[in-house]
Amino acid sequence: MAATAAMAAELRRMVDESTEDTYDDALIDGIIEKYPLLDALGTDPQDVDFTTTPPTISEKDEWIPTYDLNAAAAQIWEEKAAAIADEFDFNADGGGFSRSKKYDQYMNKSRAYASKRAARSAKVYVVPRKIKTEETNSD
Repeated sequence: MAATAAMAAELRRMVDESTEDTYDDALIDGIIEKYPLLDALGTDPQDVDFTTTPPTISEKDEWIPTYDLNAAAAQIWEEKAAAIADEFDFNADGGGFSRSKKYDQYMNKSRAYASKRAARSAKVYVVPRKIKTEETNSD
């Protein structure tokens, strides 16, 4: 399960990070890989095996790496906004400086990409309950 160079380049364009100064390739790949999707064939990226305790999760070899870049972009824009959240507006020498507008714009970008993210659903697994025996009921 690995993000491709093309995916990383597209995400860099989406978040205006053309250099590796803040987000290096490993970090970009890690953020992309946090948002796997079903591939074009409907294959889930992971298998869950409930026959073990605790259940084990393994990657499916037949899954074609497919990720939600809009969700990744929303996360990065929110991180960028958090990094400048302490900037404030001020007036000096007859000029006004509205530095908080930058935060507002970053959050607008985050919300815009979050609204484009893929629809998600939760998969619910039913795990059989242990049947009580006479030995456990005698306590």
